[in-house]
Amino acid sequence: MTNRIVPVAMTIAGSDSGGGAGIQADLKTFSALGVYGASTLTAITAQNTVAVTAVHELPTELISAQIEAVISDIGVDAVKTGMLSSPAIVETVSREVARHGIHNLVVDPVMVAKSGDPLLRQEAVDSVRTQLVPLAALVTPNVPEAETLTAMAIATDDDMREAARLIVAMGARSVVVKGGHREGPATDLFFDGSEFVEFSSERIDTVNTHGTGCTFASAAAAGLAQGKSVLEAVAQAKEYVTEAIRNSYPLGQGHGPVHHFWRLWENTE
Repeated sequence: MTNRIVPVAMTIAGSDSGGGAGIQADLKTFSALGVYGASTLTAITAQNTVAVTAVHELPTELISAQIEAVISDIGVDAVKTGMLSSPAIVETVSREVARHGIHNLVVDPVMVAKSGDPLLRQEAVDSVRTQLVPLAALVTPNVPEAETLTAMAIATDDDMREAARLIVAMGARSVVVKGGHREGPATDLFFDGSEFVEFSSERIDTVNTHGTGCTFASAAAAGLAQGKSVLEAVAQAKEYVTEAIRNSYPLGQGHGPVHHFWRLWENTE
């Protein structure tokens, strides 16, 4: 671990065979932002821009072994969680995060794919709420995910603030409730227990938004791995994802992916 010359971030998430979300999006994001990416697979999905057609959860023993293999040899500066799907997987990951003393943990409470297919069992929600969220430096729910975590409807700005308060009260050090599902500008609300900060961008007219949640959380984890504060990491994630959406492209017959390497392509034109 002493010979690392770049920051290291690890994603603990499911695989997206279409490449736009999940582990694939996370690793692309880490690379695009100058962070070495390691991975722990929790599930394999048969997935494209239209639907999730099959899911195979990996044994919890193998999930633990992957985490141990990476941390014991390479080490990590930040960890991001995505699709965890079952109570047993949530509990396993939470236990490993606590055992290894991971401080820079970004929790993306993935519940539903862009296609509308469920990625988290209903019975696993309480495990996320009580076991994983309290370990997080940052939780990154969209509005529907925040509604599920807090068991409240979110329709107004005041609702967003109350949901943020409730998630921090669960034990998270901070939260950013993403406002992409609301009308008007895409405004995300950050809260760290004492300060509210809004990050707003214009709404971009495109259906090619596959992987936005995974990408946002991974960009934030990359920032933490680089030594940024949580607020700085969220600002980086907002800017990176906004431009990835702006530069997204049609692929497949449904929701195409965001453009993870927009900076690289921009510099080579």
